[in-house]
Amino acid sequence: MKKTVIVMDCGATNVRAIAVSESGELLAMHSFPNNTQPDPETKGCLIWDVNEIWDKLLRSTHEVLKKIDKKSIVGVTVTTFGVDGAPVKKDGSFVYPVISWACSRTQPVMDAISKYIPLSELYRLNGLQPMHFNTINKLIWFKENRPKVLDEMDKYVLIPSIFLHKLCGEYVTDTSMAGTSMLTDITGRGFSERILSAIGVSKEKFPRMVEPGTVVGKVTKEGSAATGIPEGVAVIAAGHDTQFAIFGSGAKENEPVLSTGTWEILMARTRGYKADDGTLAKGVTTEYDTMPGLYNMGVQWIASGALEWIKKMFYAKEADSKNIYDTMISEAKAVPVGCDGVHLHPCFVPKVGPSAIYNTHGSMLGLTLTSTRGHIYRAMLEGLAAQTKEALAILETAGNFKAKSLICVGGGSKNALWNQMRADFLGIPVKLIEQKETTVLGAALFALAGAGVFKNADEARDVIKYGGETFTPGADASKYVPVYERFVKLAAALAPIYRA
Repeated sequence: MKKTVIVMDCGATNVRAIAVSESGELLAMHSFPNNTQPDPETKGCLIWDVNEIWDKLLRSTHEVLKKIDKKSIVGVTVTTFGVDGAPVKKDGSFVYPVISWACSRTQPVMDAISKYIPLSELYRLNGLQPMHFNTINKLIWFKENRPKVLDEMDKYVLIPSIFLHKLCGEYVTDTSMAGTSMLTDITGRGFSERILSAIGVSKEKFPRMVEPGTVVGKVTKEGSAATGIPEGVAVIAAGHDTQFAIFGSGAKENEPVLSTGTWEILMARTRGYKADDGTLAKGVTTEYDTMPGLYNMGVQWIASGALEWIKKMFYAKEADSKNIYDTMISEAKAVPVGCDGVHLHPCFVPKVGPSAIYNTHGSMLGLTLTSTRGHIYRAMLEGLAAQTKEALAILETAGNFKAKSLICVGGGSKNALWNQMRADFLGIPVKLIEQKETTVLGAALFALAGAGVFKNADEARDVIKYGGETFTPGADASKYVPVYERFVKLAAALAPIYRA
């Protein structure tokens, strides 16, 4: 009988339970939609209803358990989105609900962060781009708006541990979630005394720090009654979904991963990193890797969201067609490299300053009376491929590595024309993988290691068969060199306008 782990996955869109075998096979899955709720204590603000999410996780788990042998379960783990958590009393009750990352109440806090600690120092210490939803801003919001919350708080518990506690009765802080909080010392893989002192919060206000794959406890009698998972099964720490998606993709050290969807996120697992004013201005964020000694450096920009705009604006008549994307790609293929001078510059430059908001505007240049919608669509694909090349160069410099290949995952990886462009622009192979649920797989691999099925997560990953198609640089690669040079020149010229 193959050993199995249960992954409880709380995403912004869906709440799921998934059973994964020791060979990485997804045996069963069930999900429910997730959604924020109005904050009952602060008008116009958003929270996560933990009881609602837990109920969905329970119902999902019960459905999954109907399809597998419970005796095969050796571990259970939890993965969620980053940054969010709640202040908890000694009796386990919440002092205040979980403020959602989607809530804008903390934007003024981020804008004024320098009254606590200079922004450049904060970034140098923790490596994260200063986004308003980071955990630090929620603690400051309590300090400035609900001081009694901090007085009554025994521990601040990040959201994966809220659910781990329901399973085994123990609270922890896993490093992958802590690394999203803007409260950590990136060199020390733990909380920064300097940052915590600046905002007036003690390190003792957080549960003990553990690494992914750590056995936190065992499913209690109460946890078993609620979930249906046998009592005594190991409860294992996972954490922030992005980190496990990178690991689950099969990425080795210095092998970048492009997650392509509405947004594109380019990340790499590196031993080196930079967190200075230069990388701050270029939008680089650095989080803890799932493994000590490595960092996850990343940059992001709008991608398919821009392509969807083109579809809406120029392909409205075909919008309901099942073959609309085939039509768009076919028309783009009929346009030569360089798009006859049409250039669509998808400039999503992070604003320099505490808000670090990404601009979502660009420029369209070189249109003539003979330009077609195929020119415009292809120009956007070329612009986004050039954006990937520029982003990879930023990461290679900051992380002191040279990529030999790139793994591409997500909805945008289905576009073969775009994949070939990426390979041609980058000059390295672009690899697709057959595994689609990389977050779940990554968390499962750590759970399997924590349960003792494998010595470590790397050994667990070695049994996974990734497969998938590979796109190598082709005959058009040299033709894209002047296209990229034009992209770089225009980026330099347009950046001051975009930042204005």
